[in-house]
Amino acid sequence: MDERKDAEHFLNLIKKSKRGKFKLYIGMSAGVGKTYRMLQEAHTLLHNGIDIKIGYIETHYRKETHALLEGLPLIPRRQLFYKGKELEELDVQAVINLHPEVVIVDELAHSNIEGSQNAKRWQDVLDILDAGISVISAVNIQHIESLHDEIKDITGVDVKERIPDSVLALADEVVNIDLTAEELINRLKEGKIYAAAKIETALSNFFNADHILQLRELALKEVAAQVQRKVEKEVVQHKGVKKEQFLACISSNDKTAIIVIRKTARLANYYNSKWFVLYVQTPKESVTKIALDKQRHLINNFKLATELGAEIIKVNHTQITKAIIEQCEERKITTVCIGKPHLGLMKIILATNTFNTLLNKLSKEKIDLIILS
Repeated sequence: MDERKDAEHFLNLIKKSKRGKFKLYIGMSAGVGKTYRMLQEAHTLLHNGIDIKIGYIETHYRKETHALLEGLPLIPRRQLFYKGKELEELDVQAVINLHPEVVIVDELAHSNIEGSQNAKRWQDVLDILDAGISVISAVNIQHIESLHDEIKDITGVDVKERIPDSVLALADEVVNIDLTAEELINRLKEGKIYAAAKIETALSNFFNADHILQLRELALKEVAAQVQRKVEKEVVQHKGVKKEQFLACISSNDKTAIIVIRKTARLANYYNSKWFVLYVQTPKESVTKIALDKQRHLINNFKLATELGAEIIKVNHTQITKAIIEQCEERKITTVCIGKPHLGLMKIILATNTFNTLLNKLSKEKIDLIILS
């Protein structure tokens, strides 16, 4: 390690030590008890002499949960007027100024009111952590970015508020709040989650027993994967172990690219691995020739990939397969991920004479090729 890299490494260690700790509660849906558990923990920490404050909590006026606010110090919310209505948001600056040891910030996936310093609450949380304040927060499994398509397939709901997987990966501790489907449905029927007028609609939609079972499985898998990543990160690796590195190859086909990006993100997160997104710009997709809507979709997909933790690689090349091989060699890639055959990029590769070259090269270098459905 040269002097510059050695200094950077030490600086990163200093920054990490000054940064607040991040604890995240994950649940399969609303009503499992995440907020209740956070408030219970707040009372325990307060009883043990920890300076803890409530930055933002959403009890939804659930009687048992709301009662736990008694005795806990609250940081007043920021009052804003938006479209003629008075609304409240987390006051990030007040949290930083008061500088408690720990602050509770609920609803991590929440979108802030237009004109706020940050567009998303998870960005507020990052600012608070960077200020050296520890944060306890909560999120439902359906709000995790890379699970968007799976959640939509299960529930039919297109969840708009999402957090990048990279934020999840920052958590020092991830705790799953688990209930059986029967327990959760009983809580709903008893009016402990939503008002009476919403119960029947909820039972026939998001709180369908089959949906709950699938969401519960996703939540359990996600927390297990987080624990595995923590073990791999903190336990010294044996020398000589090959570190996984994923390369997601995308085209200008918007729908294909999103699938490849999200699924590769899931794989990379599972293996706690570095990953890249490669877009090869061929002459027929040069800036002067590619349609404006395709350019816009590419920019949005690069942004999505970056939020999910990828490094973007954009190269100009006449042959896509050769460009992939070159990047595999340069980046020491272990797994290449690509769209299924009937979609754009794979169609181009199959149509070229160099596809066999790609397969032979990947095989020789012991690089896996995954064709994503």
